[in-house]
Amino acid sequence: MSTRIANARMYAVTPEAEAAWRGLLAEVAADAQVALEYLAYPAPQPLEVLWSRPDLGVVLMCGYPVALRLAPVLPLAAPIPDVPWAEGRAVYRTDLIVRRDAPYARLEDTFGGRSGYTVAHSQSGFNAWRRHLLDHRAAGRPALYAEMHGPLVTARNVLEAVRAGRIDVGPLDAYWHLLLARHAPQLVADVRVLASTAVAPMPCFVTAVDTPPAQAQRLREALLGAASRPWFERYATALALRGFAPAEAATYEVLLDWDREANAAGYPLPA
Repeated sequence: MSTRIANARMYAVTPEAEAAWRGLLAEVAADAQVALEYLAYPAPQPLEVLWSRPDLGVVLMCGYPVALRLAPVLPLAAPIPDVPWAEGRAVYRTDLIVRRDAPYARLEDTFGGRSGYTVAHSQSGFNAWRRHLLDHRAAGRPALYAEMHGPLVTARNVLEAVRAGRIDVGPLDAYWHLLLARHAPQLVADVRVLASTAVAPMPCFVTAVDTPPAQAQRLREALLGAASRPWFERYATALALRGFAPAEAATYEVLLDWDREANAAGYPLPA
């Protein structure tokens, strides 16, 4: 298999953002001396199908399915968002958004209303949201919302459901939210963040598990060294990116702890 694919669908929030990812990954491929072909893979095509392809070269993947071993992949490196709450680490969190004109002052004010989630293998749209709600549950109140809509599949669908008033509050990947606000601010102008979850390990670029070890190592080194390369600043502002940090399967094991905690509490779904 001579040419492998590159893809940044998870954070290709607009055509402009995807063009920046595509350019950055082309530079990474050149530095690593690995032939990569950027594959456009727009929603609603299922990400789990993409992640299971045998020709993955450098593709963004959520950490929760990495931990769940939903696909045979090898983590390479994770983006470091250029945002104060990340504190220079490869972490992200979930913004819990409501309409800007909604009357809610606290998350608790939304209880009894309508919410939603993306898909059960999502960290930002499911696992983090469910864990955040655990602190608010009680024996006499196992369900916090009268309606829980899902799977809504994508962050864009969650955003549109909140904007349209179909749900009162929804979980939005905070880095995705940041990039959309940078490239299409009109799409988030009428929502606000009511609360945010604890941070978790950032989604990472992965390669197929059978990628030749020498290729995988060159790709990892090219990603980790990207911030020092003269081409990096060309993409960093557009992608709110400080660089990349090492990622391995063990990085994401903590997300399984969150899953076990919720299931032990009898909370398989956000509710």
